[in-house]
Amino acid sequence: MVKNLLSNHISEYTGLIQPQPGQCDPQTGQLLYPYLPDPELVEAVSLAICLQRPLLLKGEPGCGKTQLARAVAYELGLDFKAWYIKSTSRAKDGLYTYDAIGRLRDAQLTASNRLTPEQNQRIDNPSSYISWGALGEAFLSEKVTVVLIDEIDKADIDFPNDLLLELDQRCFIVDETRQMIKANIPPIVFITSNDEKDLPDAFLRRCLFHYVEFPNQERLLAIINAHFPAESETLVKKAIIRFLELREEMQKDKGEAGKKVSTSELIDWLYVLRRYPQDEILAKLSGKIPFAGVLLKNWDDHKRYLK
Repeated sequence: MVKNLLSNHISEYTGLIQPQPGQCDPQTGQLLYPYLPDPELVEAVSLAICLQRPLLLKGEPGCGKTQLARAVAYELGLDFKAWYIKSTSRAKDGLYTYDAIGRLRDAQLTASNRLTPEQNQRIDNPSSYISWGALGEAFLSEKVTVVLIDEIDKADIDFPNDLLLELDQRCFIVDETRQMIKANIPPIVFITSNDEKDLPDAFLRRCLFHYVEFPNQERLLAIINAHFPAESETLVKKAIIRFLELREEMQKDKGEAGKKVSTSELIDWLYVLRRYPQDEILAKLSGKIPFAGVLLKNWDDHKRYLK
């Protein structure tokens, strides 16, 4: 049944993830914009769904890795769960957390007869102190769920290895209750990394991989037009040309490793530019980069590229 369901999703996948303008995400209420993947990225998503493997996404910060999972969930009409990794994150956090302190507190209150009979019953049920994480909720769901594990390379070096069984076998044990949780319907898992540290080979073996390339001028134009459909073509084209000139200069200076201006920063920059009279902005674009703080995020870049 699951295989047929996922096959149907793949057949419906058109390569243009495009909600109608003005629609909002049902999970967050945030306004959604079209996500315009290239054919290689569409193929990678389809393969991940078909093989039921996590899709590991790498690419420059701001290239759209994180937004892809939400866009796929929207396009396929699926639930979306996000797990944003921090340096203090543990693999177990994405499965469940157990409130041991809360149970101890309730036990102490019970001993002093300060809880109601209903509250006393809660102590006898360890599962009532469990809060499910993104992966745990997806495994328990009776529907296909899209799960985003965002910036996995922020966590401790052992973090990916602690998820091998869960991602491979799609099951885990709740230690406090000895309950086995196994996904009846495998989730669609997207994992992003900014390459801050290498990921273990055993983890990589369980994933599909795709590098999200920086879009060319034509695709940048399509992205900006999707975000600002009523904007002046003259302003958009000139802004993109100025942006690409800056990026090319940064590429020559920094190579592949250094921070360069990104697609998300271009969108922010256009949002600022369009708030001013067009004649004024077009004149500024011919000289020193206007509102450079939107694009350049450190003092060395300001000194180097605002000469």
